[in-house]
Amino acid sequence: MNISGIIAISGKPGLYKIIARSRKGLLVESLLTGKRIPAHAANKISSLEDISIYTFADDVPLKEVLQNIVDKFDGKEVLSSKASDAELHEFMSTVLPDYDDERVYTSDIKKLVGWYNILHANGILFEEAEEVDEKEEVAEEAGK
Repeated sequence: MNISGIIAISGKPGLYKIIARSRKGLLVESLLTGKRIPAHAANKISSLEDISIYTFADDVPLKEVLQNIVDKFDGKEVLSSKASDAELHEFMSTVLPDYDDERVYTSDIKKLVGWYNILHANGILFEEAEEVDEKEEVAEEAGK
């Protein structure tokens, strides 16, 4: 899974892929609509690589949590972010059993589910695996 270059912008729905950088900010493309918009320095921007989830032991990077979801649900879409609070917390305890339920709010779980479904719909969760398969095929052909 390759989530580098994927960001969330506070106050804007969905996730965005960084297209270009400039002195004034970023040019990003919405993973929901495909529209390109500027993201200025005044916007609060969070890279998915920098986000982690609280547990009782250590914080777990978002990438690991997303990989747990892929593994537990066989790479299929998961429940809607509009599911009930009980369903969302049950989902979270399935994916990350030792998450800190006092510091991880229902709104955080809704974001996680929504982001997972967006990444799933865009095929980003499976990019790295496909690249490795292609490299292995090229290496096998070169060895023949």
